Amino acid sequence: MEINIRQWIVSVMILGALLIGGCAQQEAASPPSTLPTEPPVTTQTPDAFSNLPRLEGKATVEMMIKGKPVTIEVDGTNAPITAGNFVDLVQRQVYDGLTFHRVVLTPEPFVAQGGDPQSKDPNFRGDLGTGGFIDPQTGRERSIPLEITPEGAPSPVYGSPLQAARINQPPVLKHKRGAIAMARSQAPDSASSQFYFTLSDLEFLDGNYAVFGQVTEGMDVVDGIEQGDRIDSAKVVEGLENLRSNGPS
Repeated sequence: MEINIRQWIVSVMILGALLIGGCAQQEAASPPSTLPTEPPVTTQTPDAFSNLPRLEGKATVEMMIKGKPVTIEVDGTNAPITAGNFVDLVQRQVYDGLTFHRVVLTPEPFVAQGGDPQSKDPNFRGDLGTGGFIDPQTGRERSIPLEITPEGAPSPVYGSPLQAARINQPPVLKHKRGAIAMARSQAPDSASSQFYFTLSDLEFLDGNYAVFGQVTEGMDVVDGIEQGDRIDSAKVVEGLENLRSNGPS
């Protein structure tokens, strides 16, 4: 098969930008000097994340961007913690007024990324893309685990990209055009509130980042997002009864 060298180079460069942009007030972890012969694979929800919100089933979120609606189907069946975190933050109105601080359109459409709480302040002069949701009950940033369900698996894999976990099956939720997924730093369990919409099919991200839903209506609005555009509002319009919260996170 002939390899498109230019596309590969661009993909690697953009993937690096996504890693940096996913930081949640943490520096990217340095790679270990040696790798374990058998990377740990966790299919049970880690105890450290047992208090996080979960979505049992599906929910629908309507996000208003530049006065136009975007409908998102959130999949708690295949990404219960990731979806639950997003729905919980929507319900808390965390996303209202936040900007899309990174929009990559060239040399080909890539992602529109937002969700940094620091962007709500129009006078903020720091680096956007470094912030996460601070839980008012704990005063600490909420982090969620990397959560990916492989095809045919009964439950998600936590804390590791599928390739690092030596799992050859593709994920159920893929980076198809219109997918919504969580940004993170190089550390797998570092996602918080930042998310991104995929503007084209991005197969090379599959198994590395947690997709948790899909745009079902309003993709034309997503295509029109420009860097600096704000989220007018976001609300759960269906499936809120499927949200479960076990206490402070």
